Amino acid sequence: MGGSHDGVRAIVTGGASGIGAAIVSALQDRGATVAVLDLQPSSAEGVVSVTCDVSSDESVRAAVSSAVDQLGGLEVLVNNAGIGAQGTVEDNPDDEWRRVYEVNVLGAVRLSRAALPHLRASGNASIVNTCSIAATAGLPQRALYSATKGAIAALTRAMAADHLREGIRVNAVNPGTADTPWVGRLLSTAADPAAERAALEARQPHGRLVAAEEVAEAVAYLTSPLARSTTGVDLAVDGGMQSLRLRPA
Repeated sequence: MGGSHDGVRAIVTGGASGIGAAIVSALQDRGATVAVLDLQPSSAEGVVSVTCDVSSDESVRAAVSSAVDQLGGLEVLVNNAGIGAQGTVEDNPDDEWRRVYEVNVLGAVRLSRAALPHLRASGNASIVNTCSIAATAGLPQRALYSATKGAIAALTRAMAADHLREGIRVNAVNPGTADTPWVGRLLSTAADPAAERAALEARQPHGRLVAAEEVAEAVAYLTSPLARSTTGVDLAVDGGMQSLRLRPA
C-alpha cells in the first residue's frame, strides 16, 4: 500500500510510542514525510524527531517551527499526545485536573494554533485529534479523562466549522480501550491483571482490545487527500462499543 499520502508532510504528537507510533508508521507507509513531536525522541526510521512538551506554549511553538522548517511545509497535524487519569469526580485533586487538561486539551489547542498558519498555506490540509470512547460513553473511574476527551470532541466540531473554508479539514478518531503501554501499566497494577484484561476485552462487542494499528488506519483515512469531503466527524474504532448492543453469548 502506498501513494495516497505522497507529498504529504505531517506532524504527529506523542508519536514515539503506542498509538502515535502506529500512526507514524501508517502515514509513512502511504508516502508521507513525518515529524514526531514528543517528550521522548522517536526511534522510528526516517522521521524528523523534535522534542516537545505540549503543556508549554513556548515549547510547542519552537517545535512546530523546527518541524516545519525540516519538512519544508505542512499538510497534516495529528494531535495524539495525551495522558490518562483514573477515579471518580471525587478522587482527583484540582492540580491533577489542571495537569491532565493542560496536556489533553490545551496541548491540542497549542499545536493547532501554532500549525494553522502553515496548514493554511497547504491548500489541502487536515487535523486529526485523538479522542476516545470516553467522550461518548460513560466509563467507570474515568471522570477526569472523560471530561478532557469530551472537550476534544466538541473542539473538533468547532474547529471543523471555523476552518473548513480555509481548506482545512478537522476530524477526530475515537478508540475504544486499546492495547497500549498506558493500558498495560494499568493492568500491571491491578490485583488480578488477567481478570482485569478479560473484563476490558469483554465490554467491547468484538471481544478484544483495539490494536494501535487499527486506530492508525482510521487516522490514515481521515488525513488522506482522498477524504476531502470528510470533516467534523469522530470516527469510532471501538469494536462496536458505542453503537452495538449484542445479546450475551
